[in-house]
Amino acid sequence: MSRFLVVGLGNPGSEYAHTRHNIGFDVVNSFAQKHNTSFRSDRLADVAEVKWKGKYFICIKPTTYMNLSGKAFKYWLDKEKIALENSLVIVDELALPLSKLRLRGSGSAAGHNGLADIEQALGTDKYPRLRFGIGNNFPKGMQADFVLGKWFPEEKEIVKQKIEKSVEVIENVFVMGLERMMNQVNIMEFKQADGK
Repeated sequence: MSRFLVVGLGNPGSEYAHTRHNIGFDVVNSFAQKHNTSFRSDRLADVAEVKWKGKYFICIKPTTYMNLSGKAFKYWLDKEKIALENSLVIVDELALPLSKLRLRGSGSAAGHNGLADIEQALGTDKYPRLRFGIGNNFPKGMQADFVLGKWFPEEKEIVKQKIEKSVEVIENVFVMGLERMMNQVNIMEFKQADGK
């Protein structure tokens, strides 16, 4: 059975639950729920296992806090003997509008502390990541409050659509291959039901 590591980035603790910065946690939670499994506490992360269509997904939500995400990622990658190209990191992205998802096989951390720590821990930036656009709708100097804040009511419908699509990406990226999945996902534009 092929093995894959799915890493949702976020911060542990109820005060961070369902904030923009924790969208990685929300996506892997959704994936686990869809496949009728739940998370347990384990070393450096909460862990859930999904067996689906001959594939074995180990899903982790690091409990190390965002800025030390690499420690948990590397530990579980090594422990489960999973090839780096068989991993997927789900992360919030300020530089993308809320209407977009962006799948990439490599790339810079672009100021994201979680990705920077992963790059440092792995010694490479060549690992697949799904960047979940959160937009940058905040006044100057308020970036931290925005990132650690909850979604605005008018954003929630698009967020829900994108979480559902992200779950499909997890299911299909290792079947279809990264290139084909990128071509499909990166051109998508998510809109509210009223077309906004």
